[in-house]
Amino acid sequence: MELTWYGHSTWGVTVEDTSLLIDPFFDNPQTSLEPADVDEPDFLLLTHGHPDHVSHASEFPGATVIATPEIATYAEEEFGAAETVGMNIGGTTQCGEAYVTMHRADHTSGLGMGYDREVGMPGGFLVSTEAPSRDGSGTSFYHAGDTGLMSEMKDVIGPYLQPTAAALPIGDHFTMGPWQAAIAAEWVDAEHVFPMHYDTLPPIEQDPENFAEEVRNTGSDAEVHILEGDESVEL
Repeated sequence: MELTWYGHSTWGVTVEDTSLLIDPFFDNPQTSLEPADVDEPDFLLLTHGHPDHVSHASEFPGATVIATPEIATYAEEEFGAAETVGMNIGGTTQCGEAYVTMHRADHTSGLGMGYDREVGMPGGFLVSTEAPSRDGSGTSFYHAGDTGLMSEMKDVIGPYLQPTAAALPIGDHFTMGPWQAAIAAEWVDAEHVFPMHYDTLPPIEQDPENFAEEVRNTGSDAEVHILEGDESVEL
């Protein structure tokens, strides 16, 4: 499994011959790329409807959109997505060589300038090489979406979904900050953790080294990876 961080909450994931792009938003200072510079993925995963997570979804009209039924319908109606798969919290769907499981996020959601279109509960995704089971989920990447710290990380995601790696928001203000994200890292018990959703706007300016220090302070054995924009890592 290969992971690429395009800044903010935008991640590319490759599982064998299957490519997935999560929350496409390239108007952020970490990336040097435009949407046109990125190969169209097989699947486009959208955690929720805020502009900093869906603004460039229309740039990939050939990708199959994976989202709540409400966002999937919006993708069909507003930018002519060729194919969509509406799913919901707790569900798993196979996407080529990958499996995608949706979990809740503690946040808000909505579409339109005034967020006047309801698009269901915000979520996060576990992208894995095997369908989650009591034996685990193979190699897996948990994208937490925009979330605050929540007990499901300790009670469900860590012990049952067993992510190999986790990308966690650290920007504070709209999501967890570094200290709570470090607790999340301990709770999900991933071997590798990545900070995301920071430094895009003034309210979420953060030094990611503070997150790394907080992870160490919890006693977690997780390896913290602070990526540069457009940098890739192999799991």
